[in-house]
Amino acid sequence: MYKERIPANSKPMLNAYPDSVGGTLTDIISFLKRPELENVFGSFYILPSIFNTDLDRGFSVIDYGLNELLAKKENLEDLELLHIDLKFDFILNHASVLSKQFQDILKNGEDSEYKDFFINWNSFWNGHGTMTEEGYIQPHEELIKDMFFRKPGLPILMVRMPDGKNVPYWNTFYQEVRYEHIDAQDLMREMDIQYSSAVDLSEITNKALDEGKKPSEILFGRFERYRESVIELLESNRKYLGQMDLNIQSPIVWDYYDDTIKTLASYGAKIVRLDAFAYAPKEPGAKNFLNDPGTWELLGKVQVLADKYGLTLLPEIHASYSEKIYELLANKGYMTYDFFLPGLIIDALERNNGDRLVSWAKELQAKEIQVVNMLGCHDGIPLLDLKGLVPEEEIQTLIDTIVKRGGYVKNLHGQKNMYYQVNATYYSALGEDDKKMLLARALQLFMPGKPQVWYLDLFVGKNDHEAVERAGAGGHKEINRSNLTLEHIDQQLQLDVVKKQIEMLQFRNAFQAFGFDSKLEVSQEDSVITFIWRKQGYEAKLIANLQTNQYEIIGLDEKTNVVYHIESGE
Repeated sequence: MYKERIPANSKPMLNAYPDSVGGTLTDIISFLKRPELENVFGSFYILPSIFNTDLDRGFSVIDYGLNELLAKKENLEDLELLHIDLKFDFILNHASVLSKQFQDILKNGEDSEYKDFFINWNSFWNGHGTMTEEGYIQPHEELIKDMFFRKPGLPILMVRMPDGKNVPYWNTFYQEVRYEHIDAQDLMREMDIQYSSAVDLSEITNKALDEGKKPSEILFGRFERYRESVIELLESNRKYLGQMDLNIQSPIVWDYYDDTIKTLASYGAKIVRLDAFAYAPKEPGAKNFLNDPGTWELLGKVQVLADKYGLTLLPEIHASYSEKIYELLANKGYMTYDFFLPGLIIDALERNNGDRLVSWAKELQAKEIQVVNMLGCHDGIPLLDLKGLVPEEEIQTLIDTIVKRGGYVKNLHGQKNMYYQVNATYYSALGEDDKKMLLARALQLFMPGKPQVWYLDLFVGKNDHEAVERAGAGGHKEINRSNLTLEHIDQQLQLDVVKKQIEMLQFRNAFQAFGFDSKLEVSQEDSVITFIWRKQGYEAKLIANLQTNQYEIIGLDEKTNVVYHIESGE
């Protein structure tokens, strides 16, 4: 059963947003049709802004219809004609406030057919805490001591119902409450007030809202007698943005899951990445992240749906090497991400020593752990994951090195000294060294797994500090998400560092020595690592010199005695 879940296609996979190259998916397809890109990619991981989304560059999904500004059904048909299959995200834990389900709750309250679709905080904790004056239950401390909340305070959003009652809903990730500006006529419709006074009162109110004050925090001065009426007007018209947690105990959520997976399959998906799945199972007194056995029961039920539509699941989770979550996932029959590889390659290149990389490659082979690997991605370079694999003082050295080269540290959900990732382009993390970039790519392509290629890595993108500044607070990830024009792509395709990456990718895509059922030998002598892949009369060898940053790739077809040869050159 395990092998049946693993896709036969271990070919390289492009990774990009639908607007990363040129501005639309149509532009990316035009790029993929270029002669230089023939037989380079077998798969394409399109990030979720391809869907109808509102926040977090696509990870707050309103629904899984295609974003009409970025993609159309014909694009997916074109990719199929190019023999490129697809990987999409499915966000199990939450949906957008703007989803039809949550909007129906806002409109119809207790009469909504979706009232159980999301987690009503007070219903969840009923009998397990104390009701506060603000209208939400404060759970007993012993019941939340093992819970992990990603932000200060309780993970709730107070939502106003049609009858004026405020109801708390579970909200693990982002939330924003917006209050609309008012004018004199709005005030005159709601209260007995003269026009001139209404003009002044609306100006006072709007100025306070612009300063970030909540309605209850506004100082109305000489108009204090209108306080309650103004607050009620503002609160009755408040709007929300955010990602609301789904109630996986509800049958209608499972209908939604089934419909979503069916939709992704219809788009041409072969792999579905499960984002934030480990937050979905919840119960009083238990962990709300990687709940055991709840997490595995959830995955098992989702797997049944995936099998129904012929899809491979790729659960996404960051955890340290020492926790062995990657091995647990593999033992349960799932593909997993190799979040260790990006840091291990930088570690090997900086120390001129690939002992840890070789050890990891051997472990993957020995334990038959099937992975998707990468260098860069839409997030940062994961470092939390290296704990237990690399000494912590050396992890700190890696952090310091990448930060000196222009990267940003992202602490784990605001907690100091718990490093989650460093945000930088992979090329900049390597000191913008072409030789190191090429050697890193060669090492990735010869490591076990399905290689995923971030578009900016392919085109040696540099840290985009201006994008970070434009994004404002929390915009650190934009350092590695720059959209590229087709004109810029034309320029970059003339660079040797880009041409040679493409050459290696074409070899990895087409040469038959590679695959999940191939055999690997890997060894290191001094600063030279040798990888040898074998399968059915084909042999692919990489000789990588970590001292000189040189590589040599040799492919042998034993049936025809044809030899393929690629080397880094000077």
